[in-house]
Amino acid sequence: MLLAPGSSQLSICGKRSLLAILGLLIEASQLSVRNYYEGGRGLHAPDRETALALGIATSERMLGICRGRRKFLAASLTLLCIPAITWLYLFAGSFEDGKPVSLSPLESQPHSPRYTASSQRERESLEVRVREVEEENRALRRQLSLAQGRAPAHRRGNHSKTYSMEEGTGDSENLRAGIVAGNSSECGQQPVVEKCETIHVAIVCAGYNASRDVVTLVKSVLFHRRNPLHFHLIADSIAEQILATLFQTWMVPAVRVDFYNADELKSEVSWIPNKHYSGIYGLMKLVLTKTLPPNLERVIVLDTDITFATDIAELWAVFHKFKGQQVLGLVENQSDWYLGNLWKNHRPWPALGRGYNTGVILLLLDKLRKMKWEQMWRLTAERELMGMLSTSLADQDIFNAVIKQNPFLVHKLPCFWNVQLSDHTRSEQCYRDVSDLKVIHWNSPKKLRVKNKHVEFFRNLYLTFLEYDGNLLRRELFGCPSEADVNSENLQKQLSELDEDDLCYEFRRERFTVHRTHLYFLHYEYEPASDHTDVTLVAQLSMDRLQMLEAICKHWEGPISLALYLSDAEAQQFLRYAQGSEVLMSRHNVAYHIVYKEGQFYPVNLLRNVAMKHVGTPYMFLSDIDFLPMYGLYEYLRKSVIQLDLANTKKAMIVPAFETLRYRLSFPKSKAELLSMLDMGTLFTFRYHVWTKGHAPTNFAKWRTATTPYRVEWEADFEPYVVVRRDCPEYDRRFVGFGWNKVAHIMELDAQEYEFIVLPNAYMIHMPHAPSFDITKFRSNKQYRICLKTLKEEFQQDMSRRYGFAALKYLTAENNS
Repeated sequence: MLLAPGSSQLSICGKRSLLAILGLLIEASQLSVRNYYEGGRGLHAPDRETALALGIATSERMLGICRGRRKFLAASLTLLCIPAITWLYLFAGSFEDGKPVSLSPLESQPHSPRYTASSQRERESLEVRVREVEEENRALRRQLSLAQGRAPAHRRGNHSKTYSMEEGTGDSENLRAGIVAGNSSECGQQPVVEKCETIHVAIVCAGYNASRDVVTLVKSVLFHRRNPLHFHLIADSIAEQILATLFQTWMVPAVRVDFYNADELKSEVSWIPNKHYSGIYGLMKLVLTKTLPPNLERVIVLDTDITFATDIAELWAVFHKFKGQQVLGLVENQSDWYLGNLWKNHRPWPALGRGYNTGVILLLLDKLRKMKWEQMWRLTAERELMGMLSTSLADQDIFNAVIKQNPFLVHKLPCFWNVQLSDHTRSEQCYRDVSDLKVIHWNSPKKLRVKNKHVEFFRNLYLTFLEYDGNLLRRELFGCPSEADVNSENLQKQLSELDEDDLCYEFRRERFTVHRTHLYFLHYEYEPASDHTDVTLVAQLSMDRLQMLEAICKHWEGPISLALYLSDAEAQQFLRYAQGSEVLMSRHNVAYHIVYKEGQFYPVNLLRNVAMKHVGTPYMFLSDIDFLPMYGLYEYLRKSVIQLDLANTKKAMIVPAFETLRYRLSFPKSKAELLSMLDMGTLFTFRYHVWTKGHAPTNFAKWRTATTPYRVEWEADFEPYVVVRRDCPEYDRRFVGFGWNKVAHIMELDAQEYEFIVLPNAYMIHMPHAPSFDITKFRSNKQYRICLKTLKEEFQQDMSRRYGFAALKYLTAENNS
């Protein structure tokens, strides 16, 4: 029987009878547990902190303990009876004159004139009894834990629904009650988010640094999620290019990403003066009702400096708690900013109480549109700006001003949905344990350097996702159909055509592997040269060649495009290295593109192609990371481009390569000095003692006395370093690790009738380093060499099919070599 407000009250006698029955059942259940423990077995469940939860916990404990038929029957009856009777009592006792009465010791007592002394004593008696039972439970649990090793483990089945784990008002005085309820058991909760329901997330992102932050946020969401996700990214052109490539190469199942041009939205908010470091993009959350698709009803809006510590579906479930005209879900601001007492003459924007933080927002878009949100916030902003002149906290000031006038719009979220880690906040009141944390917000400009009692824990949690291998997040959501992805389907088709029993299967598979790629990992600026002769140095590297970057930047002042093959953790090491280098930080025309590690081979030609694809100049100098170009080579190449008319002819300008065996070299400043070092044995022509054929066609004897460019012919195994137009063919991806990766590319240039021209006053020097892992495998692994030979033959056959009779010379040259 259900009791509703306004229904007849239970008599005092009836209440006491229910209390007596409840006490007997609790004691009987505890006696059963003790008896069962004495029989040699026992399991325990976490203790609960309310009378209702106590009844459920006792039933769970009995259900886990009882094995025999009689015990199972007794436990089942207890499971049905105790929660029902407990609920009936609490529900009946929760109303006086149709008004709810709090039983929690953390909440204030009712002030009804009909609140009698007898009911007060009953409540106090019940609370005392609950505390006594909890103490007994804890003692019993310690005893039962000794028998855990002998007890069989219980397994929980997979749930077909995602349950709401959150409750509470977020009021500071009821904060702890909210935390307890927010971390309660799933038992008794109603399913509110369907298993395959798509969760929509909107993020405003602009620039290079914010794009990195978005990746960490997305990792934390993907790590916990169990539902399909649809990201709506309001991004400028830079962030869109970076993140579109990242998600395309990430290929995470059940994730869709749409982009909205933030630059087109600037006119909507540019009239608002804003002092916040987020700039104009910090105001764009105000126009989401206009920006996002009109059929989108609800969305979670997140700042880029958010880290999730729970399934985002739990937050999505809060939409079902909105009532009446509530259209905004927000957490109270945890600093004193809007109280106006931070310093003398501090004058914040108007806010309701402490105000609200907009790092996490739940938006009911359909209702906001019907309320004419656009008109509402604009009128408020215009009026307040007459006195405030500018915003200090971007969109947050305007949201709060609107809420101040219309408090019915907001649904107050418990503060664990936005634990704000800035200096001097009350964030420590939002959690008592790790399990209480749900969303962490690094909303201080200091970010990880913020002052907080538990900042080390929060920092480690953030770093976990920062360095987490994103490839591990490519997991399917079982039971949820994914949208057809053409790229994924093509990849699966190509892989299915490979023979897994082929001894060279791993080599062939690497050609089709999609590596997650993060373009422009650091800030990049480039102003195109007005004479259209600019040249970009192109190279690739892994972590063990990082020390070459500063030296190359000192030798080459022009733009550089680098592809780095790193793990997620190594990418962060590189970031710290670069940010700590004055040389690298002073150079904004160096583009760093991270290609994340996957597979057992070094994808050298894929890396070269990534670096080439994002060159912004008309010409490219295709180099390697362990070569230092001569001082002034950049300007010399730009002059040679004009001299040899590269814009209108198919030419490949060769930069002669030399090497030294000395780690400390006095770098030659002129050709004459280099020739002197050659004669003294300090320098050598590149690989003359290991692989002469690779650079022999350069004709170093002629180069010594040459004063003008001269042409050379292609020969087998020729692999010079060249300057070409940006539209030259890509490198062949089938060649990975060591061997034939450059040779195949030069052969392709020759097949396309490029002329090879040696520059008489240009040179580059290879610096010594330990042998790479791939060359070690090539030298020690016979199967590696066999597979490389097979790939060479297949490449030559492909050349014959593409270029016909002209490609026959490559087969002949190979047979004669």
